[in-house]
Amino acid sequence: MADMIRSIIYGIVEGITEWLPVSSTGHMILLNEFVKMDQSEEFFSMFLVVIQLGAILAVVLLFWNKLWPFASARRNPDPVKDSGLLAVCVKSRWIMWARILIACVPAAVIGVLFDDELDALFYNPTCVAIALIVFGIAFIVVESLNLNNAGSCASIDDITYRQALIIGVWQLIAAVFPGTSRSGATIIGALLIGITRGAAAEFTFLLAVPVMLGASLLKIVKFGFDFTGTEIAVLLAGMITAFVVSIFVIRFLLGYIRKHDFKVFGYYRIVLGLAVFGYFAFNK
Repeated sequence: MADMIRSIIYGIVEGITEWLPVSSTGHMILLNEFVKMDQSEEFFSMFLVVIQLGAILAVVLLFWNKLWPFASARRNPDPVKDSGLLAVCVKSRWIMWARILIACVPAAVIGVLFDDELDALFYNPTCVAIALIVFGIAFIVVESLNLNNAGSCASIDDITYRQALIIGVWQLIAAVFPGTSRSGATIIGALLIGITRGAAAEFTFLLAVPVMLGASLLKIVKFGFDFTGTEIAVLLAGMITAFVVSIFVIRFLLGYIRKHDFKVFGYYRIVLGLAVFGYFAFNK
């Protein structure tokens, strides 16, 4: 029961920090110092990634009409003669999926080949703190340049294949350096190439679906499918909580960026990075 409560706490933190550009990794590292699960290290490592599936489902629910590449249409335009429905392809959605998959390529290749090596090298408080601070400063600098007003791409439908690949390269940076924040890196990359805040955030949400799904499946395969009843319950509690919290956070962020920039997240990242660095420096 205690681990169920801890799992819910982790789900709340995951649901908030996965979508805000503040780094879920940095928060999880700090949270693990105060809320420790009574589970194996192997399970906990897998748990931190797989609870993201709950967050993914929130995106699928909220953006279903943009993600599902089919629509219903009548077999015959005359409903009197034929009222049956037929699934038809929606070209714009297939094009969007093509862009999403192109953006996934850099991180997918590196993740599959070097996932364990990258974790061993960079998944530590010092590297995470540095990434938090560096990208916090980047947010402040990029927003100070007022690039959003000059953004020529105001809709995800206007994103080109080239721009999608560039965003994918920025996502690769987040895959290599924990603490960067996947959403933070892709949003900064998008702003730099003329994509507005709203379109950048929305594309980041959609891009998360194949990325986080792939990362979760990879972790499950490495862990194995021999779960105990307790492990399944703990994992489901975290996923369901992350799902519910993510729905509210995604809606909040989409509303927030209509009137505000990302500077506040930059300042927050710097403070969090200093907190991570300071805490572990004084508690070695």
